[in-house]
Amino acid sequence: MSFPHLLPCTLYPKKRQMMNNINLIIGREYSTRVRKKSFILMTLLTPFLMVGLVFVPLWLSSIKDGNIRNIAVIDQTGVYAPLFESTDLYKFQTKEQMPLLGGDIFAILEISGDLSENPQAVSLTSERQAPQDLQSIIRRTLNEKVTQQRLDALADSKDVSTEAITQVRSILDSGSNISLRTLRQDGEGNVQESSTVLAAVIGMVFTILIYMFLLMYGAMVMQAVLEEKKSRIVEVMVSSVKPVKLLIGKIIGIGLVGITQLLLWGILVSVLFGVLSLFISMPAQPEIPMASPVEIGGFDIEGIMASVMNFNWLEIIVYFILFFIGGYILYASIFAMFASAVDSDEDTQQFMMPVMIIIMFALYAGIYSVSNPDGPLAFWASLIPFTSPIVMMVRIPFGIPLWEKLLSLVLLYGTFLLISVVAAKIYRVGILMYGKKPTLKEMVKWLRYK
Repeated sequence: MSFPHLLPCTLYPKKRQMMNNINLIIGREYSTRVRKKSFILMTLLTPFLMVGLVFVPLWLSSIKDGNIRNIAVIDQTGVYAPLFESTDLYKFQTKEQMPLLGGDIFAILEISGDLSENPQAVSLTSERQAPQDLQSIIRRTLNEKVTQQRLDALADSKDVSTEAITQVRSILDSGSNISLRTLRQDGEGNVQESSTVLAAVIGMVFTILIYMFLLMYGAMVMQAVLEEKKSRIVEVMVSSVKPVKLLIGKIIGIGLVGITQLLLWGILVSVLFGVLSLFISMPAQPEIPMASPVEIGGFDIEGIMASVMNFNWLEIIVYFILFFIGGYILYASIFAMFASAVDSDEDTQQFMMPVMIIIMFALYAGIYSVSNPDGPLAFWASLIPFTSPIVMMVRIPFGIPLWEKLLSLVLLYGTFLLISVVAAKIYRVGILMYGKKPTLKEMVKWLRYK
C-alpha cells in the first residue's frame, strides 16, 4: 500500500539539505573573495584611480612650458597689427620686413590686404604646426576687427533698407569668416600648406592604433602562455627547446601577425586614397547635373586632400612601425612574464591591473596632448618608455625636433631589452611551477636562479 500524501514530507529534509549546501557554497565563494586584500584595495582605490586617470593628465596638459614665443606680424595695411596684445605665451612684434624663422621668431603672421574685402589675405607660417590656442587668438582678434569694419561701412552708407538690416544681422550672426592659412617651412626654406586640425586627427588615429595593438597582441601573448601552461603542453615543448627561446619565438611570431595586419591596412588605405584622389581630380560632365567634386558638404575636399598629402607620411609610418615594435615587445614581455607565473586567468588580474593603469594613463595623456603638443605632459610622456609609444605618435605630425624622437627611441628600446631579460628569467622558472600564485617578492628571487 502506498501513501502518496506522505511523499512531500519525506522530500523536505533532502530539499533543506540541498539548500543548505548551496548556501554554504555561496557563502564560501563570497566570503573568501570579499576578504581578500586585493579585493578590498581595488574596491577602495579603483574610483580614485579612474578619476585620476581622467583628470590628472588633463591637469598636466594645462601646464605650459613657460617659454614665450615671439610672433612677427607683417601688416601691409597697418590696420590689424596694433590690435594684437601679447599674452603669457605669445609676444606679438610688428615687423616692416619679412624676418627669418627660427631662433627668436616662432611664427610669422602676414596680412596682405583688407580682410573685410578679402578674408583669405592672412597666413601664419611656422616651422612646426601652429598651436590651436595661437590660431584662436589670431582668428578672434581679426574677426572682431573685420566685423566692426563691415558694420561701420554699412553705417557710413546710411542705408536703412530691409536688405541692409538683413546684412547687419548676417554679419552679427556669422562673423567675418576669416580664413587663416597655416603654412610650414622646412629646414631648406620650402613652404607648404599645413593644417593643425589634420595633424591632430592623424596623430590621434595612429595613437589609438598603437593603443589597440598593444592591448590586443599583448593579450594574445599572455593568453598563449597561459593556455600552454594550463594544458601542460609546455612541459613537452621545453624538453626540446629552451624556455627563453620559446618565449622569444612566441613574442616574435605574434608580433609578425600584428605587422602583417598593419601592412595590409596600409595598402588598403593607400588604394582608397588613390581612388578618392582620382575621383576628385576627374572633371564633372556638363550634361550631368551633380555636386561639385571639389566641395562636398561645405568642405573643400581638394584642399583637404592637398593638406593631407603635404604631411611627411614616410616619416610618420617609419616612426609608427618603430614605436609599435618597441612598445609591443616591451608590453608583450611583461604580459608573458606575469602569465608564466600564474595558473589561471583570475590570478593574472592582480599583476595586470598596474600595467593597464599605465596604458590607460598613456592614452589619456596622448588625447590631452593634442591641444598642447609641446607642453611638459606631452614632452615627458613621449620620453618615458612605458608611455612614449602612445604619446609620441600624437606629437610627430605636429613636427618636433629630431633629437626628441631619437632619444625616445633609444630609451624605449633600451628599456624593452632590459625588461625582456627580466621576463625571460622569470618565464623559465614560472612556466614549470604550478599550484601556488607567487608574490612579487618570490618572482624577484627567481631572477637569481641559474
